[in-house]
Amino acid sequence: MNTLAHTLSSSYVLLILGMALVTYLIRAAVFVFGDKLAFPPLVRTALSFVPVTVLTAIIVPMTVSPHGNGAELTWRNPQLVAAIVAIGVCFATRRPLLTIAVSLAVFFFWQLVVVA
Repeated sequence: MNTLAHTLSSSYVLLILGMALVTYLIRAAVFVFGDKLAFPPLVRTALSFVPVTVLTAIIVPMTVSPHGNGAELTWRNPQLVAAIVAIGVCFATRRPLLTIAVSLAVFFFWQLVVVA
């Protein structure tokens, strides 16, 4: 059993080192060849949407299913209530700092007072 544990741990180390190498090479290539690469306008337009899509892919699952046990679409979900408020405040004011402050206040109020 000890040999199996040693083999597994060395496999994990090799896997992590391989992922680190691939990540480093991709990032280094952008810095080395960044000025020499010219992307077509369509690709540049598509790349401009990457931050929004990544942020959405992170936030939506955390909002809809905060405990990872399926969708919690109820008033007892403080993340969902705060997200709905954030959408409303952002739409009404277009002020990011105000949106963050109000939605955080609603989240903590909902979690500490309403749900508790």
